[in-house]
Amino acid sequence: MQLHSIDTGFFKLDGGAMFGVVPKKMWHKWNTPDVNNMCTWAMRCMLIEDGDRLVLIDTGIGDKQSEKFFSYFEPHGEDSLLESLKNKGFHPDDITDVLLTHLHFDHCGGAVYRDKEGMSRTQFKNATYWSHEEHWKSAMEPNPREKASFLKENFVPIEANGQLKFLKDGEHLLDSLSVKTVSGHTEAMMIPHIDYKGKTIVYAADLLPSAAHIPLPYVMAYDVQPLQTLKEKASFLNTTVEQEQILFFEHDPVNQCCTTQMTEKGVRLGEILRLEDVL
Repeated sequence: MQLHSIDTGFFKLDGGAMFGVVPKKMWHKWNTPDVNNMCTWAMRCMLIEDGDRLVLIDTGIGDKQSEKFFSYFEPHGEDSLLESLKNKGFHPDDITDVLLTHLHFDHCGGAVYRDKEGMSRTQFKNATYWSHEEHWKSAMEPNPREKASFLKENFVPIEANGQLKFLKDGEHLLDSLSVKTVSGHTEAMMIPHIDYKGKTIVYAADLLPSAAHIPLPYVMAYDVQPLQTLKEKASFLNTTVEQEQILFFEHDPVNQCCTTQMTEKGVRLGEILRLEDVL
């Protein structure tokens, strides 16, 4: 089995929204905001090569939204989903499975593209796209708070094209890849767990967007149930320490991976790593 970090570029989100109730005076040292209080975040995906399976976890923001939409989030950087796959030696048609942790636009936007005629097409025509049934329902009928994050053009074509299947909590997609669900950020977000050479690498998605979010109070204002996130983070982080798991960050603009350690103040950042260090 081989693991690859797939960079799809950067975008910006409001610092206050990303750090919730934590004062700017405390969080600014982790991610310096611009004059509009916007901070830069990565959209880092993972590719798992296992036998004849090629599994892509999340797809970044894509490029099919309007200029006005992108003006709010300022996507930038030299990397893109397709270029990163190409640099690793892969073509979109090689992908056998796409696991979407959840259907917010910055995680699934690259799953679908628009062709020259303006028709929506799935980016990975030979792949099965995996979601969670309860999460899918919540995205199809979103609450007012999340409605702006669920853009149906990003995922409805997947079902229309007959490529959609569902995973359950604890289910394995591969012998080495299972998912656990959490519901503080959004309903039934999937957290992939990858068993690799005796270690567990956890794709943290939006439960822990970055290394800065490891302390318990650092909960995003985007989370629909922040107190639920607190409970989920506490349990999750204790497990990372006890089992010496490695965290893989989707949104951290600098740090790809880290370990955790128990301190007097609770679980904190351990060793900062790159995925190559783990491999």
